[in-house]
Amino acid sequence: MICTSPLALTVQKKTLHTAINEVSFRAARSYLLTSASMASMSTVHPIEHSSGLIICEHCDSLYEAHPLQPGEAAFCLRCEALLGRGHRVTIEQLLALTIAAAMLFLFANLFPVISINMKGLSNEVTLWQSVEALAQGRITIIALVAGLSIIFAPLLQIVLLFWVLVHAHKGIVAPGFRTCMRALEHLRPWSMLEVCMLGILVAIIKLSGMLDVHPGVGLWAMAMLMVLILLIANKDIRRLWDELGVQPQ
Repeated sequence: MICTSPLALTVQKKTLHTAINEVSFRAARSYLLTSASMASMSTVHPIEHSSGLIICEHCDSLYEAHPLQPGEAAFCLRCEALLGRGHRVTIEQLLALTIAAAMLFLFANLFPVISINMKGLSNEVTLWQSVEALAQGRITIIALVAGLSIIFAPLLQIVLLFWVLVHAHKGIVAPGFRTCMRALEHLRPWSMLEVCMLGILVAIIKLSGMLDVHPGVGLWAMAMLMVLILLIANKDIRRLWDELGVQPQ
């Protein structure tokens, strides 16, 4: 029979507690480092040079660039990451879609997103009014994030895309082209119209059992705007660097 003194048990508990804290700290630090690495990778894009070389954004493998036909795609042999796709949409079509996105952005912000009726009382809310409602409570920081992700980020994307494409349509490089393209690259993770759409749909489903909830014109406009933003502001816009002959600095 093994007898263990209370002092020894206390020391063992403290040692175990210290070990658990150390493991938790290492796990948390590893998670933060991994998240930071993924966040930095999301803003890095394949670097293409005039010499016909392309670098994989995930494993830094170097390849010789070849022109791709519409529908074709190139993948990295080491990590199988997507290197590029054949362009299906012309610059003229991208410009037309950008103008359509600007019109839908106006509809999404001017018209009500959702309307609620209950016993003769009704209320409507727009995107901006929803952000203002968040700012009046204790979660003002959430209002700032919501305003950035569903209003300001898409607006800046549309404005910058229009500025770059309207000059590219004329065959010239827009003033501040490099700054605009880098800003578009950094704005892409902040544009979260799809997250807002999901939240509104969840709210409509939950409230439909208690109130009369109806989606407004703004919600339909935001849904179409979300699709257009995904089409015009994706990674294919990087092709303007090569088509206009601009070298990154």
